[in-house]
Amino acid sequence: MSDMTFERMIQQMTPAIYQSLKQAVSLRKWPDGRMLTREQTELCLEAVMRYEVENQVPESERVGYLERRTCGGASSGANVDPALAGLARDAGRD
Repeated sequence: MSDMTFERMIQQMTPAIYQSLKQAVSLRKWPDGRMLTREQTELCLEAVMRYEVENQVPESERVGYLERRTCGGASSGANVDPALAGLARDAGRD
């Protein structure tokens, strides 16, 4: 019987395995094309996330990272012409 635990697997995971698991979760399939089951997806995602914490992967490179934007910033669309934003007319007045 193997004494490999989930914790030990994370500790021994190489960067190449991490990248492979991250890609498998993203595409929902293994490198050979077989689809991941729901359970496999969950386990792979947990392994990826735990690897990122254990190896201090920068937050901006972690799975699920969303860039924070401030309200009213240039990238928020605050300076977009209402006609281009689809807000030029009141839809309730047709």
